[in-house]
Amino acid sequence: MSTHTIRRLPVDTGVSGWEAISGRTTAVHRLDGNVSADWLIIGAGFAGLSAARRLSQLRPDDRIVVVDAHEIAKGPAGRNSGFMIDVPHSLSTGEYSVAGESATALEIAQNRFAIGFAREAAQEYGMSAETFDPSGKINAAATERGMKLNRNYAQSLNGIGEPYQLLDASQMREITGSTYYHGGLHTPGAVMIQPAQYIRDLARGLGDRITLYERSPVVELSRQGNTWLARSHRGRVSAPKVILAVNGHIEDFGHFQGRLLHVFTYASMTAAYSHDEFSREVTGKPHWALLPADPMGATLRKITSNGLSRLVIRTRFTYDPSIQVTPRRVTAVAEEQRLSLDARFPELKGLPMEFSWAGRLCLSRNNAPAFGEIEENLYSACCENGLGTVKSTLAGVMAAELATGTASPFLERFSQSPGPSKLPPKILTRLGVNSVISWQALRAGREG
Repeated sequence: MSTHTIRRLPVDTGVSGWEAISGRTTAVHRLDGNVSADWLIIGAGFAGLSAARRLSQLRPDDRIVVVDAHEIAKGPAGRNSGFMIDVPHSLSTGEYSVAGESATALEIAQNRFAIGFAREAAQEYGMSAETFDPSGKINAAATERGMKLNRNYAQSLNGIGEPYQLLDASQMREITGSTYYHGGLHTPGAVMIQPAQYIRDLARGLGDRITLYERSPVVELSRQGNTWLARSHRGRVSAPKVILAVNGHIEDFGHFQGRLLHVFTYASMTAAYSHDEFSREVTGKPHWALLPADPMGATLRKITSNGLSRLVIRTRFTYDPSIQVTPRRVTAVAEEQRLSLDARFPELKGLPMEFSWAGRLCLSRNNAPAFGEIEENLYSACCENGLGTVKSTLAGVMAAELATGTASPFLERFSQSPGPSKLPPKILTRLGVNSVISWQALRAGREG
């Protein structure tokens, strides 16, 4: 008998603005009593719900149970910046595109497959344009170094035949209303989502094809004969096959220990404002989405609904192997973000930050996912390496196909990943990661 006791449960600090402004029409149900199923999925984020959707397509008559430690969209899935990016987007170096031509082509194909899967779900479940918007994204440069990074990225995209548009300072001002940016690089294939609303709409759309239990953390997972048993505080689920979609918390289930890096990033969302309050369009067009030309810089989005707009800013990375940060840390970063936002939009200095929060990332040293059959009939779809919307969607679909024995070209390539490489001793890892983060943040300068 194999038994895993889970002692460390997810902790999410601060209220995500995305979750706070999203809507929900379904009731919350907790696991209470003993339940049997054909499939159990642990984790109801991008990976877990994508796996559930794919399983419902492949095994429409099977009973699929999904459990989550919190309410859906209150965890990492509802805390990211909402970029579904098709072109290369590595966070591990100072530039987004570093792989060879063959690896880059595969990454783009995989990303677009995942975006296509999400697009079909958005269409099938009637998601709004505010929830799923195929508008593309802009890499914004605020320094000469940022401009150089964008030119390098443009050369990389040009070499593989990918479309892009370079923007000058006046075009950036027309889009954003800000004179802060020297230029930008627009790529058309990205989709902007309202991440919390997307997750809630995805769960709603799956409807009675799954049974969803929230506020039901798994505290023990054991295998008895051919059956897996997952115990929560008030009940348990038995199923012959289990998919773990818990990202970095896969370590707490006894797998990939000493191979994963736990990193936090931070975001704030302003209170809603009307452009009637100002003499001009101080924040430009109703909707835009900016990634920093330097990966360690500031990500910004503007959203508008019913004539009211909000800005969302994401900055800073910290290494926290405890997978938990304090409210004081979130408050301190929010104060930095206030200064960063004021530098870009001085007219908004009196506009308060309404929400500030931290979000968990899971990275591996070699940028590989924690994927595959890790014990008999126990599958992992974890470690998104900093692009959870797309990579986790892909991993969830691939895990469902692997577990059902469904052959596909993407699964064949995805399964060939070497897996996360072993990390150095803890003290060396901490020193190394913190040094890299500090150096890259310093180098980013005004991009942050």
